[in-house]
Amino acid sequence: MEQIALYTIAYKGLKNGSYGFDFQVDNKLFKAYEAEEILGGDCRVKVALKRSESMLELNVDISGEVICECDRCLEECPIPIDYSGDLVVKFSDETDYYDGDVMWISPSEDMLNLTQYIYESIILSLPYSRVHEEGECNPDMLVAEISEEELEQMEAAAAEGDVIGLDDFNKSLLEALKSKMEEDK
Repeated sequence: MEQIALYTIAYKGLKNGSYGFDFQVDNKLFKAYEAEEILGGDCRVKVALKRSESMLELNVDISGEVICECDRCLEECPIPIDYSGDLVVKFSDETDYYDGDVMWISPSEDMLNLTQYIYESIILSLPYSRVHEEGECNPDMLVAEISEEELEQMEAAAAEGDVIGLDDFNKSLLEALKSKMEEDK
């Protein structure tokens, strides 16, 4: 994966102290991970690194925007990303441990690869519901296509008092669908 080199810090030559690094994340990272939920994006990653003899302490801030599919209308939807997290990197011969907050790397390593951490941080900062702002969805995609038989079943259930979860908004949608179907005849 060629993206690894883009998000790597060569820390071995750094003296103890504080350093800053900036990275730019674009569509290539999401394509490299074959991310299905992110169609593209543009994010800026700022890393404040504090180096000591026994560890690296990183404060990572990611801001920008990714493009996801809107859960409501299925069109492309920009989702703002605003992530801030801390990562502690410790040196040890036991390097099979990483829990999202602490990473262990070999003392013989001279580079710190942040590719996976950056990708996971962006994914985890996505909201559960990914939708456009109110009124920005494609209205053509919001009209549900139902058969006349389904419409009659819904009306019959409503008339019989069956609880089907129709509030005033949904009742008005049902009426609008019924009117549209009658117009299309």
